[in-house]
Amino acid sequence: MMRLNSRCAAKKSAHSRCLLLPILTILLLAAAPLSAFARDYAQAKVEKLAVTSTNYVGQPLAYPDSGKPEVTVLVVHLPPGSSTGWHKHPVPVYAWMIEGELTVRTENGIEKRFVKGEPIIEVMNLLHNGTNTGKKTASLVVFYTGVEGVPNVIKADGPNP
Repeated sequence: MMRLNSRCAAKKSAHSRCLLLPILTILLLAAAPLSAFARDYAQAKVEKLAVTSTNYVGQPLAYPDSGKPEVTVLVVHLPPGSSTGWHKHPVPVYAWMIEGELTVRTENGIEKRFVKGEPIIEVMNLLHNGTNTGKKTASLVVFYTGVEGVPNVIKADGPNP
């Protein structure tokens, strides 16, 4: 009888070790990628460009109330001296200056200069014209957060006198 109990105890111990080894292996393998990802993310440099509830002329930010959301992303290149032409946006628009400089003038006379590395929180439903006032091409990434079927840009001849 003692031999049977000893063998059962030995079997239980071996069985426990047999189960413990694969479980530990799985846990170690699962934990390794997580620590690798954490290490990669920890090495990322995060730079906050803007936090605001208004655009550059002080209008409160607004989002479309209805419709199916549609995001459009463009890269715009303006040669020195060129301009966007007078226009307005019925949807929220955000941009980031990749290079050069851009001076934006609104229909109410506000003028703002943006340079490489700066974010632009665009005006909404207000005519404006952006002009490259620098000596090299002005490039910017533009994000339109619009609505399907609604134009992102409405062109105009200029501000009303």
